[in-house]
Amino acid sequence: MPNAQLLITLPKIRGVLMFDYLIVGAGFAGSVIAERLANEAGKTVLIIDTRNHIGGNAYDHYDNHGILVHKYGPHIFHTNSRPVFEYLSRFTEWRPYEHRVLASVDGQLLPIPINLNTVNQLYGLNLTSFEVEDFFAKVAEPKDYIRTSEDVVVSKVGRELYEKFFRNYTRKQWAMDPSELDKSVIARVPTRTNRDDRYFTDTYQAMPLHGYTRMFEKMLDHPNIKVMLNTDYREIEGFIPYGEMIYTGPVDSYFNYCYGKLPYRSLEFKHETLNVPVHQAAPVVNYPNEHLYTRCTEFKYLTGQEHLKTSIVYEYPQAEGDPYYPVPRPENAEIYKKYKALADATPGVSFVGRLATYRYYNMDQVVAQALTTYTQITTKPVIELVENLNGSASKLSSSNEVTDRPAAASLEVSAVNANGNGNGKSGSK
Repeated sequence: MPNAQLLITLPKIRGVLMFDYLIVGAGFAGSVIAERLANEAGKTVLIIDTRNHIGGNAYDHYDNHGILVHKYGPHIFHTNSRPVFEYLSRFTEWRPYEHRVLASVDGQLLPIPINLNTVNQLYGLNLTSFEVEDFFAKVAEPKDYIRTSEDVVVSKVGRELYEKFFRNYTRKQWAMDPSELDKSVIARVPTRTNRDDRYFTDTYQAMPLHGYTRMFEKMLDHPNIKVMLNTDYREIEGFIPYGEMIYTGPVDSYFNYCYGKLPYRSLEFKHETLNVPVHQAAPVVNYPNEHLYTRCTEFKYLTGQEHLKTSIVYEYPQAEGDPYYPVPRPENAEIYKKYKALADATPGVSFVGRLATYRYYNMDQVVAQALTTYTQITTKPVIELVENLNGSASKLSSSNEVTDRPAAASLEVSAVNANGNGNGKSGSK
């Protein structure tokens, strides 16, 4: 929505433009909380983003050839959380999709995560599941304490497979050797003794039927939600009054980098459209070798779209650019702790999402965090009311005045829900 049009339609309270909440960032965290505040709590929300679109990094669009692509690389939805899946299902139908990845190793395209087929194809063997388990046990290098990403892999599959599949890919992705990175970086990638070649094994694996952007549009389609794009929140502070802020941007930026910049890795995306129906043998091919890019994604696998051409994207890791991946190093965690202390002490602002909490979250984890944050901020007034009443009760009791008043007050409080009304119903319309 153009800014001029938005300003015409802003809600007026006592002659002043006013919102209950200002939400900084229109990605998953900001959009989920905006939807809940508007639909469930009846609050007015202004959600702003510095980019020219909603959806954050999950934004997708049709390119010049009419192929649906993910602007910021592949976003594959998967979760074990039924509440998260059911919540998002309010805004989209789903296309069942189980993600698969191949790795270009020694001139072959091999399944990753490493499984029975990977070992058999790589070494020309014909092992069974029981035999490959023995194979891993023989080549593994046990570690008394798993500290780094190198430790994670070497302790499971040995040094040779680590060198072929993981080490160079990780060096490109992080500009650091796996021996320098926290164990959490690679701990997400399993090793299997069966032929299961799915990248994820979550209960719910699917893609939004009409794309992520359409899902976000439906999520934010509410008269209480106004959207302002191409805008830094600092540009409107002091001009558009609001009650509280939900901040989903970089936490170090919010505090003007007072403890220094938190390190991130970024990516450059090079999109191409090819005059062939299919380009590669899998949705994603990893390149843990000498190529400068880490992987190539072919979008039609993800979306199920039929088209005579195909669109792909190569990912080139880099130090500068949009912040995508927090660098998991102990010294960075210490810097974040200082920022978190400031965030916790900042009244009227909730910090939510990857950038605001300096964590690498999957999409479902961000949605879960956002739903939890919504519950916390909408029940806070009730909790404070109870605490205030309990404090008043203590004073009344100590002064030997009406001793049955606290009990009566507690009964009244129990009828007040998170929206501040006393009828036990939500504020949604």
